[in-house]
Amino acid sequence: MASAQEPFSRYIHAPDGLRLHYFDYPAPPGGGGALPVACLPGLARSADDFDRVARTLQADGRRVLALDYRGRGGSDWDQDWRRYDFNVEQDDIKAQLADAGVGEAIFIGTSRGGLHTMRIAARRPGVVRGAVLNDIGPKIEHAGLLRIKRYVGKLPPIPSMREAIALMRMTAGVDFSGVSPQEWEDYARLTFVEKDGKVQLRYDPDLSHTLDGVEPDVAPAEYWDDFAALSDVPILALRGANSDILSPEVFDEMARRAPRLERAWVEGQGHAPLLLDQPTISRIADFVRQCP
Repeated sequence: MASAQEPFSRYIHAPDGLRLHYFDYPAPPGGGGALPVACLPGLARSADDFDRVARTLQADGRRVLALDYRGRGGSDWDQDWRRYDFNVEQDDIKAQLADAGVGEAIFIGTSRGGLHTMRIAARRPGVVRGAVLNDIGPKIEHAGLLRIKRYVGKLPPIPSMREAIALMRMTAGVDFSGVSPQEWEDYARLTFVEKDGKVQLRYDPDLSHTLDGVEPDVAPAEYWDDFAALSDVPILALRGANSDILSPEVFDEMARRAPRLERAWVEGQGHAPLLLDQPTISRIADFVRQCP
């Protein structure tokens, strides 16, 4: 098969006019017959998280799209944080896929991206032909949400990338003992960007408001009905062995309810596995090869 082309950025306007970004990794010549792959990141993450996975799948002959939600990565920030809303993001994803000419795909969703994958399957039957759910299930652990609320958009000023790397290791290192020093540096550079002599987040800090309703005495919503829409498609469910978002009990229940679901544990990582290590990338690639 011919060598893969470099990914390129595409920009479109959302239904409400906001500029959205996604990466397009074209299928190599001769590989255009396979279903494309659509990658959806976590709450405060970006399309850049999927670069290693995307390049591996592209080399296997797949076209891969990696989407930035509004307020993250290369997409514009919204002046009204209330539009950092799950349903608004669903409309944005639909517009991005339509711009790419993709009507059906294999989806890889990390955390929030996995919830979006479930919802797309429920609302638009036939679009999701396979799913990789990265450390997310239909029931989210309350303690994990409270932890995420404590840091999204609330990090202190960071003077340099070196300090950013140290901060990442300090705040998450206990749950990510299996991550190498190089992977910590890579992950920090996926989280922050050096701009105008400053280290800045790759997302709008106002995303923190989307978690205002997360309180100790308020149980999170559950998504079992959405998950049921995936029961007829192949699923690979990943769980960080130290995850505080996807419990072992929910992981077991997912396998019971979805007979085509395969499970894999990412040792030495928590929520959510970084998708930087070769064993995890290879596991995803093996699964995608089995899909149409």
